[in-house]
Amino acid sequence: MQTIYRLDDLRAAVAASKTGEKTLALVPTMGALHEGHLTLVRRARDLADAVAVSIFVNPRQFAPGEDFDAYPRRLETDAALLAREGVDILWAPAPDEVYPQGFATTVSVAGLDEPLCGAARPGHFDGVATVVCKLFNQVQPDFALFGEKDWQQLAIIRRMARDLDLALPRADAIIGVPTVREADGLALSSRNQYLTPAERSQAAALPRAIETAIASLRAGGDANAALETLRTTLLRGGFARVDYAELRDAETLDLLDALGNRPARVLVAAHLGKARLIDNWPAN
Repeated sequence: MQTIYRLDDLRAAVAASKTGEKTLALVPTMGALHEGHLTLVRRARDLADAVAVSIFVNPRQFAPGEDFDAYPRRLETDAALLAREGVDILWAPAPDEVYPQGFATTVSVAGLDEPLCGAARPGHFDGVATVVCKLFNQVQPDFALFGEKDWQQLAIIRRMARDLDLALPRADAIIGVPTVREADGLALSSRNQYLTPAERSQAAALPRAIETAIASLRAGGDANAALETLRTTLLRGGFARVDYAELRDAETLDLLDALGNRPARVLVAAHLGKARLIDNWPAN
């Protein structure tokens, strides 16, 4: 595995990896890798001849007062994990390699970035869209893989790539991979390490509450009542605050009050201790 820190070196490595019409898959990450990330890497290996993984804690997607400084950074450990998975290129740039002096461009996906996490974290998805657009231009992948746990992020990246005619070779080149979960259903996340042991036990209430709400929806229950029960369950179970618990169209993220013919998802964000946990499940 080549670990690369400079853009010129990255472009040379990418060109070498794609000789003979070989394909390259990209897995963008912020590091602190866990089994969810490694699942993306394994899926990438199934799809492409070579795999690139980026590790970059993107300052532009953190608001003042968020956990940018505290976000776990463990490049040496992450690199060892990726090498064992057979990754070909690890792209680990410094911030000034991604955002050089005088950088003044922002990518914004209007509409999709406003509800859900966008309401609680203004500007967050501008930072996400900007850095992912840059990664696509830097790595020039044939495929890019993202976890479905960050469903709003996935929807925004797909819309951005379509709207900007980014040079991905296929319409389905941005691939969502189902969320990897612990035995009790909690979605794997780098931020789970913020939880104390007691909070970690309480956190299992989140996937259980979503599953209960979806069962009610599928049985014809009232959406508002099902989601209010979900919120109440979390607050009674030790969560400090629920940012949202909503039924949304899976593609447009339009707010729904009932299941219909289009794919829909229940999306939730809630605070427990120092962690803000997000999750979503398909509703139909």
